[in-house]
Amino acid sequence: MGEEDEMTPRPSTSTSQSLMTPQNTCSNDYQQNPEFRVSHPPPPSNPDNFTQEFSPSTEFQENVGSTFSDAADEMLFDLDEDLEGNTVSPDGDARVEAPRSGMEFPSENELTAYYKQYAKQEGFGVRTQRTKKDDDGRPVYVTIGCARGGKYQPKNINPSKPRATTKTDCKAKVNATLNKNEKWVITTVEHVHNHITISPKKSRLLRSHKRLDEYSQRILDLNDRAGIRLNKNYFSLVVDAGGFENLDFQERDCRNFIDKARHLRLGKGGGDALYAYFQRMRMQNDGFVSAMDVDDDGRLRNVFWADARSRSAYEYFGDVVTFDTTYLTNRYGMPFAPFVGVNHHGQSILLGAGLLSSEDTHSFVWLFRTWLDCMNGRAPKAIITDQDRAMKNAIEIVFPGTRHRYCLWHIMRKLPEKLGSHSHFSTGLKTSIQAALYDSQTCSKFEKRWCHLLDMYDLRDNNWLKSLFEERTFWVPVYLKDVFWAGMSTTQRSESMNAFFDGYVHSGTTLKEFVDQFDNALRKKVELETTADFNSSNQTIPCVSPFNFEKQFQSLYTNAKFKEFQKELMGLMCCNCTLVCKQGCISTFDILDEISINDCNKIVHYTLYFNEKECELKCTCALFEMRGILCRHALKVFQLSRINVVPDRYVLDRWRKDEKRTYTLIKSSYDDLRSSGDARRYEMVVKRCMKLATKISRSDERVNAFLRVVDDFDSRCDDATVGSRSESTHVGSNVHADKGKKILSPHVVRGKGRPPSKRKVPAVEKVARKRKACRKILEDAMPLGDSPGPQQPPFDDGQGVGTQQSNVTQSMPPEISRGLKILVNCVFEYIFIN
Repeated sequence: MGEEDEMTPRPSTSTSQSLMTPQNTCSNDYQQNPEFRVSHPPPPSNPDNFTQEFSPSTEFQENVGSTFSDAADEMLFDLDEDLEGNTVSPDGDARVEAPRSGMEFPSENELTAYYKQYAKQEGFGVRTQRTKKDDDGRPVYVTIGCARGGKYQPKNINPSKPRATTKTDCKAKVNATLNKNEKWVITTVEHVHNHITISPKKSRLLRSHKRLDEYSQRILDLNDRAGIRLNKNYFSLVVDAGGFENLDFQERDCRNFIDKARHLRLGKGGGDALYAYFQRMRMQNDGFVSAMDVDDDGRLRNVFWADARSRSAYEYFGDVVTFDTTYLTNRYGMPFAPFVGVNHHGQSILLGAGLLSSEDTHSFVWLFRTWLDCMNGRAPKAIITDQDRAMKNAIEIVFPGTRHRYCLWHIMRKLPEKLGSHSHFSTGLKTSIQAALYDSQTCSKFEKRWCHLLDMYDLRDNNWLKSLFEERTFWVPVYLKDVFWAGMSTTQRSESMNAFFDGYVHSGTTLKEFVDQFDNALRKKVELETTADFNSSNQTIPCVSPFNFEKQFQSLYTNAKFKEFQKELMGLMCCNCTLVCKQGCISTFDILDEISINDCNKIVHYTLYFNEKECELKCTCALFEMRGILCRHALKVFQLSRINVVPDRYVLDRWRKDEKRTYTLIKSSYDDLRSSGDARRYEMVVKRCMKLATKISRSDERVNAFLRVVDDFDSRCDDATVGSRSESTHVGSNVHADKGKKILSPHVVRGKGRPPSKRKVPAVEKVARKRKACRKILEDAMPLGDSPGPQQPPFDDGQGVGTQQSNVTQSMPPEISRGLKILVNCVFEYIFIN
């Protein structure tokens, strides 16, 4: 902590001396040729030999006239590079004059920079050991010394395991004072180290000489937001620099920067960080809507948000929605509740999302009403959910005119759990239930088959099957044929959306990190839809038949929906259609369809009614009513009736590719941190320079001319940029917190169902968990300081969506927080030892 990189203390030496001295040479030519001289500091006992000006260094070039042998020359070069205590600078580095008394510097920063540069070439680190200030708080005296100065102070509680240290009580230092002319003057200098110095090539590993430049910071932050792992992120910089030795930082420095950038970018992760995020989103996009429900103590309970693109897309695809909360997400156990629809390509589209602290009727009613207000009071025509009693009650309250359907997949998944112990479950019971569900084309047939299987397998007293039969209108397909479901029968749309978060969200994910992953989902879904739009307009799927109505749908439907139509068209070969009777203009057809399921073929009988006058038909399979795609049976009747063009009523605008939808013009509003002016200017300059580099890199003359212009411009900009700091390095929020006010993070909630079985936890692990939990409580209780936070009451949503008001609690003073931390740590140490 504050020390140099670990290094074993070595015997003391005097001032480092170069191996390339007159005593080591073999030729007078070498001594007399100034081009081969390397500037070295004289012994500290003779400081008068120093000059105040910086001595320019010359590059080490090959001496053709030297009497050195090639082997000796190579050996000398290797010694200069690798021996500890060597002070010869690497090739191309300018030598810095050693400090002496009387040297003046315009500012403290320039003094520090000079001594750092000198220390780097001599192979030791530096730190500011002492600073004295005047009554106005202005520094007037400073001591900069070797980083290995000072004595080792053991801080580890266990004396049998001492930590390695770099402290050797080294006395090397410089003292400087501010004179009357506002110049910093070195008063005393101490050159002698009591430890061996390292080679200049290893100086980059010393803490004081590490520097993560702005370019590397931007690359690290950009790759981190793109999901690139740290080791690959760091190695990309290594490759770009041409090797590890060309970097002034290490992988752990990159890790520290990324952790800090994430903290600044995401905030602390609780209620305040989430509220600050919503504030930024509303500033970027007026159509962004958010709502936060808090209790009387100011603790977050429920959250809802939707961007402008999702709200606009709801106008086109809000007729059918799936809603699922079975995906537990963040560190608080809050279920993620996405509203998911289907676009014209059959892809999932996000229509809003929420996080709930509890899955009761009150929470669902709040979320549904907030979502309904966000969508201008327009309720969906149909909604698919899992079999949840609280959710059902909330839908009846908020969406009384909406057709509610249970997820069939969730119900069928419970069969082995509920009926697996039955002796005939695998020998007929499961098949009979599936046949009653999928092969019944009328409600009476289903009820007859259901009663038959209950009697056959003696299940009349089974409570679970009784409850399913009482709610049969919510999940049995034959009762749902008259409603358009856009091809959805389960909540798999929501679950596939949840699958996007796998690998990104875990039990320790904060609220803000989770919402960031929701932003990534928006980006990905928008890009997939844009690509599908392009492919549908730029590519054409060839027809597989000579029928004109296939060409009709080829020109109208998106590629994904046209493929579904082609699948039904290919099924014509398996249909045997017979005219049964004709009453007036209405004809009745019997159709035998050969269906293949799991390599098994079966014949299914369907009935189709066709009105020749209105050119209207209705099939008992109800594929068009439920999915919006004409079934093979209807196409067969059109073929027999020699109808070449399908009526417009069977061409849904929902699936058309030539339909102009305004929501595609709205940019999805995610948290883009590059919106700052500094970041935009930086990227503009980099892109322009990249183009120019590609153009001039083939000519040395052009490159040299360009570099001269850059050097001239750089020298003129030095004065204007001294002391400035890039805006982009601060990844903070545009919203500042009111000190002492905060939205408390939600309580950890337990999910639905039976709690998981627990293993026996060792006593040591229990202590560790208690300590971690206590630290988390203390962190939540500490004040936010300058972190992002609300400027308005926590229930403001920007769009008139009401939430419960609450009193904002006061934060704990920092002195009490630190005292509690120390006390709790002492208590746990006592528990652990005893």
